[in-house]
Amino acid sequence: MDSHQLVMLVGRLAAAEISAEEFLRLAAEQTGQAEIASVDLDRASRCGFPEVIYGSGKSVEAIVQIAEQLLSHEQKVLVTRVEPEKAIELSQQLPGAVYNELGRTVRVESDESLAPVGHVAVITAGTSDLPVAEEARETLAWMGVRARVVHDVGVAGPHRLPERLAEFAEADAIVVVAGMEGALPSVVGGYVSCPVFAVPTSVGYGANLGGLAALLAMLNSCASNVAVVNIDAGFKAGYLAGLVATRVERGR
Repeated sequence: MDSHQLVMLVGRLAAAEISAEEFLRLAAEQTGQAEIASVDLDRASRCGFPEVIYGSGKSVEAIVQIAEQLLSHEQKVLVTRVEPEKAIELSQQLPGAVYNELGRTVRVESDESLAPVGHVAVITAGTSDLPVAEEARETLAWMGVRARVVHDVGVAGPHRLPERLAEFAEADAIVVVAGMEGALPSVVGGYVSCPVFAVPTSVGYGANLGGLAALLAMLNSCASNVAVVNIDAGFKAGYLAGLVATRVERGR
C-alpha cells in the first residue's frame, strides 16, 4: 500500500465511514497481508526486484499463499531451498512453476518472460559445487539476467580456467563457487575487471570445517575485485551479480 491509499483509508476511518475492524481488513488486503505472512509487495519498487521466498521451514500452504499474492500483483516468484516433496505439491498448485532439483529452487513467471539482459558468468570449481551454482543461476534467470555457467575449472587443474577465459572475460559480474581451500575466486579475479562474488561451499574434508576454511580464505583474497558472501549462499551471490548486470545494462 502506498502512502496515498493509507491516508484515504485513515480519512474514511476518521469520518466514521468504516469501522476499525473494516479499516484493518482493508489495510491487510492492500498490503498483501496473508494469514501466514505479511508480503512485502512494495519491495520491487524500492529495491528493483520482488520479495524472494525462503522455502526451508515453511509449509507448502504458506509458500503458496505468498506466491499467489506476488503473482496477483504481476510479480515474479522465486522460492529457494525447496525439498523435493514440497516441490511436487508446489508444481501442482502453482501453474507454470519450474523446479530445479539440483539448485533446490522453484521459479514462477508472472507473465511471458522478456529477453534476458546483461552477462553474468557462474564459475564452479568442481561438480560438488553445482547445487550452489544452480541456485545462483536460477536467481539470475528470475531476475531476467543472462547467465553462462563455466563448470569444473578448479585450481587442481590450473590450465582449465585460462582455456575458457573468452566465456567470461567480458562479463558484467562473476559468481565463483568453490569449496575445499576456496582459492578459485582469487585466480578468477586476477583475469577480469568486473566484480567477482565469491561463494564458499561446505564441500571439503574435515579441516574445511563445513565451508569455514573456504570462507576465511576468500575473505583474505589478495584480488581487489573479490567480495564474499556466506557459506553456500548461491542466491545472495546471484542476486548481487544480477543487480550489477541490470545496472550496467541501463548504462548501455
